[in-house]
Amino acid sequence: MKKISKVVDGLLVLQYRAGDKRALDLLIRRYHKKLCRHAYRYTKDKDTARDVVQESWKRAINGISKLREPNTFGSWIMTIVTRKALDYLAKKGKERQRLKEFHFLEKQPADTENNYGPEIIISLRRAIESLKTDHQVVLKLFYTESYSLNEISEITGVSVGTVKSRLFHAREKLKTILNTKR
Repeated sequence: MKKISKVVDGLLVLQYRAGDKRALDLLIRRYHKKLCRHAYRYTKDKDTARDVVQESWKRAINGISKLREPNTFGSWIMTIVTRKALDYLAKKGKERQRLKEFHFLEKQPADTENNYGPEIIISLRRAIESLKTDHQVVLKLFYTESYSLNEISEITGVSVGTVKSRLFHAREKLKTILNTKR
């Protein structure tokens, strides 16, 4: 399913480059809400998240002609939003405070809570929030957004090896935290 989505994105990018303005509208419809949710996880403010995404769309529209692999549009635009959100936090001088408040599991489907119970979900959220920001980000991108290691590498601007290492250490730290609470 994800491959089909990437192909559709690639076709829309190519159509937009060829002058079809409707293709851009479709790309925006496909990604805007997801990007707003992603920006909100960093900024914790809906209006600011919308501003970050708006600025990201401007940058994407200006740079879409330089995108080498049109099928990577999804991870490319996510990278832009991530960096814009981090730039916003840095400008406000609250980067460390805001990122500590970063919520990894904002919304869980109802069936997840029924299977595991709300106390386990709360414990997991707290454990994740206690992790370093870098670990929280790779966990979120890998498990909730279903990005590949290569895509996470592009989004975060670190090597694939570093992404693997962060995922491993995040999982190990979560195991330790959750086992000590039993």
